[in-house]
Amino acid sequence: MTNATSTATTKKPAKATDNPVTLAIDIGGSGLKAMLVDPEGKPVSERERIPTPEVPKPTLVLEELDKLVGVLPDFDRVSVGFPGVIKRGVTYTAVNLNPEWIEYPLQAVLEKRWKRPVRVANDAAVQGYGAIYNRGVELVLTLGTGMGSALFTNGRLCPGLELGHHPWKKATYEDYLGRRGLDKDGKKKWNKSLQEAIEQTAHTFNWDHLFIGGGNTKKIDFELPKNSTIVSNETGLLGGVMLWKDDVLGE
Repeated sequence: MTNATSTATTKKPAKATDNPVTLAIDIGGSGLKAMLVDPEGKPVSERERIPTPEVPKPTLVLEELDKLVGVLPDFDRVSVGFPGVIKRGVTYTAVNLNPEWIEYPLQAVLEKRWKRPVRVANDAAVQGYGAIYNRGVELVLTLGTGMGSALFTNGRLCPGLELGHHPWKKATYEDYLGRRGLDKDGKKKWNKSLQEAIEQTAHTFNWDHLFIGGGNTKKIDFELPKNSTIVSNETGLLGGVMLWKDDVLGE
């Protein structure tokens, strides 16, 4: 991938098609991922990944995304999962990236840059779309650089939850369950905090099923409740096709 010289900015505008290919992108605090998926949400390319820039300002992240897109085949539309609050394609928070993302028109910028229609949503919501059963109350938690969250009722997203930044114990959920909490407290205490958080969210949301994703799921060393599932990082890309369903974002 590092030898690629072409970028998506050189691609021609997409033609109308009955079977659109979606470029699914996941912007994370440590990595940028991309994959092409078909209308059913199945992969039609390899999953590509490169590190997130050390200083993850919008201009630098977009330059790296160009490199990812440049090594993939052509596509018709774009879905982006972003770690923060999104409203009508604008990023309003980016705690684990850079302040320059606040009120950044990411959707409009990418549409102009890549000459494709684009939809942007919270990354945990996109991962949820790739995992949920569309039955009852379903909560998604992602454990990575920060702690992402998404809540669904009968498959419909309740936007803007950002549970990671809610007060919990002496700080916030993310302070205990994000990477800084893991580094500060160690694996054993982090697992204990996660068990307590699962119990707390069960009482708060009365969820029917819990989905847990993110790179730090591999550090979980206790038995999860029977109505919970660990999902792969790939679901954060496969769920991207759902952003093109009518009114799915609930904005």
